[in-house]
Amino acid sequence: MADEQPTQKAEDPAAEAGEVRAEGAEAHEAAEGEAPSREAELEAELAAVKDRLLRALAEAENDRRRAARDREDAAKYGGTRLARDILSVYDNLERAVTGADEATRSAARDFFEGVELTRAELLSAFAKHQIEPIDTSMGVRFDPNLHQAMFEAAIPGAPPGGIVQTMQTGFTIAGRLLRPAFVGVARAAPAEAAAPAPAAGEAGDPAEAADPEPASEEPKAEAAEPAGKPAEAGGGSAAPRPASAPPPPRPGAARTRRD
Repeated sequence: MADEQPTQKAEDPAAEAGEVRAEGAEAHEAAEGEAPSREAELEAELAAVKDRLLRALAEAENDRRRAARDREDAAKYGGTRLARDILSVYDNLERAVTGADEATRSAARDFFEGVELTRAELLSAFAKHQIEPIDTSMGVRFDPNLHQAMFEAAIPGAPPGGIVQTMQTGFTIAGRLLRPAFVGVARAAPAEAAAPAPAAGEAGDPAEAADPEPASEEPKAEAAEPAGKPAEAGGGSAAPRPASAPPPPRPGAARTRRD
């Protein structure tokens, strides 16, 4: 009995070591099984962070571009409302220059020269802010984006769809429409009516149509001959009684007068 106890005690450490190794192997296998899932989780988290970062960068870039565009628009079109109000001043100056006749201009030449200089100075100020008048020269093609048609008329020599009259000058600001130009537009002339066909008598030879008398004299002569034939053959027939001769007396009335 005394000899068996040390042997059991000696075997216990080896068994324990085996058990520890077995547990370590199981733990290692479990750790190896969990490692791929953990790596997948980290990679998914990294991809989500990258996506959020790219979206944030794209949104920041869009905001920067939008702000730059707003600054440019403010610099170009910031005076649009003021420019619209000043256009009426230009209209009055233009009416004063173009509405006066030659006698009035000659009587107040200095005044009209001052008005023209004022209008030119106003146009120069417009040009500094990219405000340009719309071209409405004679014959310019009508553009619905820049012009507003007030009437249409058939003008000889004017191309259809071309401008023939300007009633109010239009303007653009930095390429954007500020006010359309009021114009008159030429339209196509109506088709001319077809010439009437010549009459049946006019379609023949001109020489025959110019001298119709010989053809008409022959029927007159032929028509006169039948009028004399009854007189030649009327040996036993009485001559026709004139329309104005009184009627012959009745036999009964003459016998009464003798009695």
